[in-house]
Amino acid sequence: MEKIYFIVNPNAKNGSCREIWRKLEGELETMDIPYLAFFTERAGHAEELAGSIARKLSGRQATIAAVGGDGTLHEVVNGAASYPNIIVGFIPGGSGNDFSRGFAIPKKAAEALGLVIDQSNSRICEIDIGKIQHKELHETYFMNNMGVGFDAAVAKESNESRMKLLLNRVSLGRLVYVYILAKKLLTFRTIPIHITIEGKEFHYNDAWFVTVSNQPYYGGGMKIAPGALPDDGILDVTVVHRISRWKLLLVFASVFWGKHTKFKEVVQYTGKSITIESTEPVLAHADGEAIGHTPLKIDACPKALRILTEKNNPGIPRS
Repeated sequence: MEKIYFIVNPNAKNGSCREIWRKLEGELETMDIPYLAFFTERAGHAEELAGSIARKLSGRQATIAAVGGDGTLHEVVNGAASYPNIIVGFIPGGSGNDFSRGFAIPKKAAEALGLVIDQSNSRICEIDIGKIQHKELHETYFMNNMGVGFDAAVAKESNESRMKLLLNRVSLGRLVYVYILAKKLLTFRTIPIHITIEGKEFHYNDAWFVTVSNQPYYGGGMKIAPGALPDDGILDVTVVHRISRWKLLLVFASVFWGKHTKFKEVVQYTGKSITIESTEPVLAHADGEAIGHTPLKIDACPKALRILTEKNNPGIPRS
């Protein structure tokens, strides 16, 4: 069996990912699986590690598995996206784990490890990813979604919140998103946004946020884009605009079941090429990580990433 490369974020889920890795390491040793493990030390380190591993392999096929949360996986994908010889695996060890929901990855770490080890052809699937071109970092890839406006502000504050650390101690870390959402709801100012999708232009004077999705879930289980499929070559765009603060609460209450699309203030589109512009720079995120500000150009990259998944069709989310 070929060597498996693990990139572990020991600080994920308030440090409990260390214990997850210790158990996984024991399993690997027991099964005599060849592997190398690397541990992240700072933000952006997983991307550096994945890129370094991929380059050193000189085109040979190999698996890089992220052990942590969606943020860790986001970095690994950005490090490996340019290397078609790399297969990406994921072992959930964070608080949100939207990737595991949308891409049929087992929620239990031991089961996810089994998926990484069992690399039969039926487990390897080619999925789309999105590519964002922007000023601050030039290009950023996302596998779940990206967003501009309110959801980006909530994601940024959630990642920086001490409340997340406290909730992670009782395995409720994803609730921090709901807490920050309610807090930001009182102070956020709507923004004028101009969107171009496949050459068609749309302008919203008072948008709350724009989300571009490759799969249904974000924010720790919110089904923001119920119809999004990760292997159809297109991206799903959701715009929420011209809605009162209190009615927006109803939208977010219904989003866990994907029922928010029934509100007239929620508009959805699909497309392969999207631009988002604003009169003033507006914060943006990719997979829940702050990446910079508008203007942005987003393109679908069909079948650009090979992942290990539990089902032949990752477009069918896990129940």
